[in-house]
Amino acid sequence: MAYAADVGTRSRPMTAEERKVILASSAGTIFEWYDFYLYGSLAAIIGAQFFTPFPEATRNVFALLAFAAGFIVRPFGALVFGSLGDLIGRKYTFLMTIMIMGVSTFLVGLLPSYYSWGIAAPIILVGLRMLQGLALGGEYGGAAVYVAEHAPQNQRGYFTAFIQTTATLGLLLSLIIILMVQGYVNGNYPDQPVLDAMGVATTAADGSPAMMKAFNAWGWRIPFLGSIVLLAISLYIRLQMNESPAFKKIKEEGSASKAPLREAFGQWKNAKIALIALFGLTAGQAVVWYSGQFYALFFIQNVVKVDSFTSNVLVAWSLILGTGGFLFFGSLSDRIGRKPIILAGCLLAALTYFPIFKALTYTANPMLAHAHETAIVVSADPADCSFQFNPVGTAKFTNSCDIVKAALTSRSANSETVDAAPGTITSVKVGATDIPGYAAKGTAEENAAAKAAFDKSLNDALTTAGYPIVAAGNTTVAKAAHFFDIFTAQKLKIVVILTYLILLVTMVYGPIAAMLVELFPTRIRYSGMSLPYHIGNGWFGGLLPATAFAISAQSGNIYAGLWYAIVIAVMTVVIGTIFVPNGTHKKDIFSDANNR
Repeated sequence: MAYAADVGTRSRPMTAEERKVILASSAGTIFEWYDFYLYGSLAAIIGAQFFTPFPEATRNVFALLAFAAGFIVRPFGALVFGSLGDLIGRKYTFLMTIMIMGVSTFLVGLLPSYYSWGIAAPIILVGLRMLQGLALGGEYGGAAVYVAEHAPQNQRGYFTAFIQTTATLGLLLSLIIILMVQGYVNGNYPDQPVLDAMGVATTAADGSPAMMKAFNAWGWRIPFLGSIVLLAISLYIRLQMNESPAFKKIKEEGSASKAPLREAFGQWKNAKIALIALFGLTAGQAVVWYSGQFYALFFIQNVVKVDSFTSNVLVAWSLILGTGGFLFFGSLSDRIGRKPIILAGCLLAALTYFPIFKALTYTANPMLAHAHETAIVVSADPADCSFQFNPVGTAKFTNSCDIVKAALTSRSANSETVDAAPGTITSVKVGATDIPGYAAKGTAEENAAAKAAFDKSLNDALTTAGYPIVAAGNTTVAKAAHFFDIFTAQKLKIVVILTYLILLVTMVYGPIAAMLVELFPTRIRYSGMSLPYHIGNGWFGGLLPATAFAISAQSGNIYAGLWYAIVIAVMTVVIGTIFVPNGTHKKDIFSDANNR
């Protein structure tokens, strides 16, 4: 009890015990994020292995949705493990979450592809992703609470900021491991044939066998299989941890909650706090976080058409340069408060996303940016156009409008749509060239022939308009030969742009753990903070890449998906300004009032 009171009232350098607490919590959490983000970093490659029956544009959406599946269930993990954390303690809940995460990740590396197991393979993949999401749903809240309950009152933001770095460091670790394995496998093993949905080798446009890099064929499994080593290390670290002093205090006093979920969300005084935390803090924080890290990576790879190795190198450098911002803003929040920093980050993101992402395109792929100056007009019957977002993967987009828009989106072409007469087959005009579309309503052979003819006509017209359809012919796109190949004006500017996005992430994410801990009493703190955090990050944030991609496809503009993040960030600024309390950084979370 003396220790708990002492921790709650003093401010001084970390003790050896506190450094051990932060190391134990952070190291295990880094490994959990590494496991979780491996899929996000390799989504396009894994999508080709498990979602081959679908067209390329749709496959990208499905690959992102499989990634999002892990996020969708995170709030349920928050409920399950948050309740356990408030009932049995922080330490043992930690051990359960790391085991589930580590084993699920290892099994992804062993899972046969669609060619071997058919539809069972993607179903099992999504199931494993959901297990990862459940584990992560219980992980973050526990780590944040555990560190905050060990921290001095006047340094809570700084101490918990170390936990905030773990998500970015986990992503960075996954990128570095991928780059190392990718370089070794592709440098030492031959290319592999590209297979169709039936597992038959395909041919390229010139009639030669279509080939893929060895890493894309099988090497991507190595980072997943290697995670078993990280699991062993994490388990060892977490077995050395002691229970948090605040939880031991309420246990000894007999004031621990007997029904934390009912108390946290069934009583309006606590449920109201959870709603304010969700809409006034975590929703905006989430979209800024995922825009700055994952959507930026997806955008530079799949929209700007920078190769995956170079994209990972550039994003990795931005993470290295920007990660210190978590500690800076966490420490700053101990002095000026959490709320103004978080809301300022959301506002800056809303004001600057459009110019920043446009600058990313102009810098990383000038040829593509200049091609956007060519007018492309889609003439379509409005009734023929669908919103191409299909979370359950059952719909097939066969209308001519959907086919044309998906084809343009996959080529990163900007277009506008004008109404055509009812029943008209959609056409597209690239500059002065008219290209008729088609509806995939015939036999498989007829559809394949129509697709081939349309793709050739579209590619020829876009090439004439300056679009870099053939990657080998684009000498303006950024390309890195190795990890340290960033010292050119083009690549350094890209790193600066990406680092700015990371700094926005650190503004909203650095202080958020301390802020959420301070909003809830000790007896329901794990449950209370975990649910709004994981709804915000799991649903608002985790679905951002797939939602933004679908919005862009529908609108015909590669930047239109940014509206999703901007609208939610502005919502959080407004709600947070009105309803989120000020001065929580001065709160004593060890007082009797906050233990009950």
